[in-house]
Amino acid sequence: MTLTHIASAALAALALQGIAFAAPPQGQATQVAHPGVGGSLKTGLDRSGFDTAVRPQDDLFKAANGQWLKDTPIPGDKADYGIFIQLRDRADERVRKIVEELAAAKAGSGVERQIGDYYRSFIDEAAIDKAGLEPVKPWFAQVDAVKNKADLAVQFGRLQGVASTPMVLYVGADDKDPSTNRMQTWQGGLGLPDRDYYLKDDERFAKARTAYMTYLETLLRLGGDANAAQSAKDVYALEKRLAEAQWSRVDNRDPQKLYNAMTVAELQKAAPGLDWDAFFKAAALPELDKLILSQPSYATALAKAVDDTPIATWQTYLKVRLLDSNADTLPKAFREVAFDFRGKAIRGLTQDEPRWQKATRSLNAALGEGVGQIYVARHFPPAYKARMEQLVGHLMAAYRQSIDKLSWMSPPTKARAKEKLAKYITKIGYPEVWRDYAALQVKDGDAFGNAARAGRFEHERLAVRAGKPVDRREWGMTPQTVNAYYNPNFNEIVFPAAILEAPFFDMTADDAVNYGAIGAVIGHEISHGFDDTGSQYDGDGKLNNWWTEADRKAFDALGERLVKQYAGYEALPGHKLNGKLTLGENIADLSGLQIAYKAYHLSLKGKKAPVLDGLTGDQRFFLGWSQAWREKAREERALQLLSIDTHSPSEFRANGAAVNHDGFHQSFRTKPGDGMWKPGAERIRIW
Repeated sequence: MTLTHIASAALAALALQGIAFAAPPQGQATQVAHPGVGGSLKTGLDRSGFDTAVRPQDDLFKAANGQWLKDTPIPGDKADYGIFIQLRDRADERVRKIVEELAAAKAGSGVERQIGDYYRSFIDEAAIDKAGLEPVKPWFAQVDAVKNKADLAVQFGRLQGVASTPMVLYVGADDKDPSTNRMQTWQGGLGLPDRDYYLKDDERFAKARTAYMTYLETLLRLGGDANAAQSAKDVYALEKRLAEAQWSRVDNRDPQKLYNAMTVAELQKAAPGLDWDAFFKAAALPELDKLILSQPSYATALAKAVDDTPIATWQTYLKVRLLDSNADTLPKAFREVAFDFRGKAIRGLTQDEPRWQKATRSLNAALGEGVGQIYVARHFPPAYKARMEQLVGHLMAAYRQSIDKLSWMSPPTKARAKEKLAKYITKIGYPEVWRDYAALQVKDGDAFGNAARAGRFEHERLAVRAGKPVDRREWGMTPQTVNAYYNPNFNEIVFPAAILEAPFFDMTADDAVNYGAIGAVIGHEISHGFDDTGSQYDGDGKLNNWWTEADRKAFDALGERLVKQYAGYEALPGHKLNGKLTLGENIADLSGLQIAYKAYHLSLKGKKAPVLDGLTGDQRFFLGWSQAWREKAREERALQLLSIDTHSPSEFRANGAAVNHDGFHQSFRTKPGDGMWKPGAERIRIW
């Protein structure tokens, strides 16, 4: 994944792209004798999940995962399930054990006391039910006090980090001056998952819209609105108006279009109708010499909506956003209706997620690095970090060699590409400097207030940095996050501790599967610096064209071929993949697999890999790659992901990259007529 906008509970609308890599295998890995070596070496493959009736030559994904797909139901509290979710559950269970110990102790001080109080308060549903709407009443009172457009702008600012608003503010590195933090905007404020849910004429989207209207009306009724039915219609109409003005997710992948630097005065002139100065001051951003406006036309449309929409409608809208954003810390009736909509209607769940797991997710957003310090001490041995550094070294070496051999790139651009690669920063496991939460107020028994204060704390922690130097030591994810990312402004690849687990990374397994899994993850993240968006940033993290015109055209032409390939895949009846939306991740998958394969061969140092369990090293590599994508999703969730996710569904990630890989065709001896066959001349080779 790329990380151009860091998301958290406080900044949920920012464009964070999850990679969906992860988790523990089903069953036991097969152990076989290692030829020429005493003892045994396990392959790292879960053969019990293979479908022996399917040949890898016909469908690599089903060959490695078909039996698992047939035998494994999706748990009622999951929208999708597989390797990634299993590993996430493992990390959550570890966090649970840590925080329950702290919560039970009711002792200590500092961050450990904060963690215990936060978790204990969140899981105390009886206390939450008893409190009723009292915790939210002060926020409602502020909304009720809005009398004019200036007051409304102030509310937009005060709610930053506390609830979803139509314009999200955050502070991060300036794309064209990455050493400096800059306040930036992002479109937001929709109750449905994406603008497509409001705008597309499709039976599945229509069903979601109907469920949303019921949700809106129920939320408002529970919140005390005596005219909930009409109020729900008013809120929906306002949100649809915002959706019509919002940029598509494809447009939001273009960093050049998103970079619009200006002063507050220039913004006020370009988007009159909203008091931007009052908005920024209320958002703890009183003095801004410059800001970055991400979607200018949306800002203009929002300002017009503020100007000509009745204040009463905006008040109702803000109350809905407060209730919806904080439903987990409100009484039972709110929690149940939120599950009916967000769980059942949007994600297809049949039962709600366990309360303890919701609590760990909220806690990770609020005090994540505090929890992470304990997590790392218990679950991330130093040897893991050393081994990962070795793997990254091999991947970097393979990437340098690959750049040298590119036929479509000229020498001047190759030199700049290698210069960028040489400047990569690698972060593994956990940050060098831990975040300080001393100023965050956590009250025992105040679940709603704790979450609201934590969200605002995170917002203000970043807001104070506007116009100041960037701290490149910081992380965008906690150590207990099952994910990884590339940050173009820092030109860094980051691998949290929790993803460095089997089957991605197994210290005791044969290296073939390690390279096919975690090696491909590493290669994937390296490749994001050279995908269609990451390649627009130089080695110092600056949005800067370092390509010759001819080389860029050649690269874009390769990308168009990949767009066409993935646009031909149908994930649901009548719903094909958006090849443009998923292009960056598809490039990273394809290139990551190519580089990991080369790195695996470099690691062999000229020796031939052993045959284990009847499989060659190369075959195990590709089966390990496919096994990493072991996942299935409910139809509702699949529809949601097709609309919002920049990644292709798992089966297309596994097969889509492999069909373009010469090594795959060689290792399984594919031929015309095989399901995975693709003529050599048609295979797409980028990096």
